[in-house]
Amino acid sequence: MSSQYFIGVDIGTTGTKATITDEKGRQLAIAYEESKLYYPRVGWVEQKPEDFYSSVVNTVREILKKSQVNPKDVASIAFSGQMAGILGIDKNWSPVIPYDSWLDIRCKKYIDMLMEKYADLLIEITGAPPTVDHLPKMMWWKNERPEIFEKIYKFTVPAVYVAGRLAGLKGDDAFYDYTYVTFTGLFDIKRMEWSEELSKTFDLPLDKLPRVVKPWDIVGELTSEEAERLGLVKGIPVVAGAGDAMACSLGAGLTEPGICLDIAGTASAFYVSVNTIVPDMRYKTLLHLKSVVPELWNIGAYINGGGLCLRWFRDEIAKDIKVEAEKRGIDPYKLLDEMASKVPEGSEGLFFIPHLGGRAYPYNPKLRGLWMGYTWKHTMAHFYRSILEGIAYEYYHYLSILRELLKGVKITEVRGIGGGSKSPIWSQIKADILGVPYVLLNQEEFAALALAVIGGYAVKAFKDYKKTINEWVRPVKRIEPRMSIHEKYLQYAEFYEKLITKSDILFEGHERLVEE
Repeated sequence: MSSQYFIGVDIGTTGTKATITDEKGRQLAIAYEESKLYYPRVGWVEQKPEDFYSSVVNTVREILKKSQVNPKDVASIAFSGQMAGILGIDKNWSPVIPYDSWLDIRCKKYIDMLMEKYADLLIEITGAPPTVDHLPKMMWWKNERPEIFEKIYKFTVPAVYVAGRLAGLKGDDAFYDYTYVTFTGLFDIKRMEWSEELSKTFDLPLDKLPRVVKPWDIVGELTSEEAERLGLVKGIPVVAGAGDAMACSLGAGLTEPGICLDIAGTASAFYVSVNTIVPDMRYKTLLHLKSVVPELWNIGAYINGGGLCLRWFRDEIAKDIKVEAEKRGIDPYKLLDEMASKVPEGSEGLFFIPHLGGRAYPYNPKLRGLWMGYTWKHTMAHFYRSILEGIAYEYYHYLSILRELLKGVKITEVRGIGGGSKSPIWSQIKADILGVPYVLLNQEEFAALALAVIGGYAVKAFKDYKKTINEWVRPVKRIEPRMSIHEKYLQYAEFYEKLITKSDILFEGHERLVEE
């Protein structure tokens, strides 16, 4: 019997990545194509559905060429992708609108209205506070572009759009796997069904929303035409897959309650796997995302562009460091880390607010980046370390709320993935601030691993997807928190909370000045 191989494609914000994995979890080839974002107006961020499709074709063809795998031995293809933005299709699966990105804030006035009038209702039913997601975006299209809204047969997301196109689906076949449903703002997470109450409240027809499927459901088969374009064979099962954050969660082995996940990427995200639903009515910060594992939820939040703060600092503030690093042939972040490691914990009273693009959870678009407490003694190293600490303080805020909501939850460890997890000093900072061991894993492409397991489980190549992922993914390093430093950091974390709270006053009217 010949070996089986599983293709996973992650359609991210900044690029599309395809991988091909064998039955033992070995990734034989990886291909990446950078995405193009379009900015038609201030605050608007769009992507073209055709770009998503072409990037998938290009990257899949590349991994087949690199791996030299016989296309006949590919057992499945599964997709993950951006979760909080939307696009719309007609009955024939043709795009009606460009992709309205999760970075696009044209729907701001609808979010403000939802937060003011319906926050408690939405948190109770959907498990998420109002923010930039499908609900306010759908409201924008309905009210601001009614003629286009009428032409939309189904709303969908990038990964589903491409999967459906490859399988030759029509509008009536549209689907979301259940990891996406929280971001729709119209789904009852306790009943696990579309909410008639919310549909009537916001006058949004549920018939424009797709059916809900399991991540491992086979939604179609590769058509002969698309197979030829991809370099594959007709009839390969196309598997639903999962939203990118939840694919990462499964890929990192969050298969039991009490494990935390730090996705140290473009959007710094922090989630905890739990087996119960406790809406965050008080702080309106945490959201419940359905894990790929049916009995689990991932509760947490993310910083809108947290990881971008580091890139911005590298490119705009530490230009000389970047040039020096390039001359020496090393990563600029390594030099910045070395500098930051010489700065005392707490950056000698320097604090950084990492919300350069506004705060996503709890929703506060007025908030912007801020350094507070700097004096003549502070150096570039202090400023850099304060960014690392600021993001960790925000994580501590999420974790504190979770512990208040779920007093019985036992947090065992934080698993770090993404580019930021490669920083030894940042990993130690997070362990020290959170007071929880920070664990590094033996793999890197976690969404792709999850898609391989999901695809393999769909075609019965694996009997137990949880067992399989935990065989593939193992901890290789455990960074213990230094409890004496943790106690010191608690005082800083408490001050950070006060700073965030008072910042509303500081930024009052700032937005008008910028617009002018």
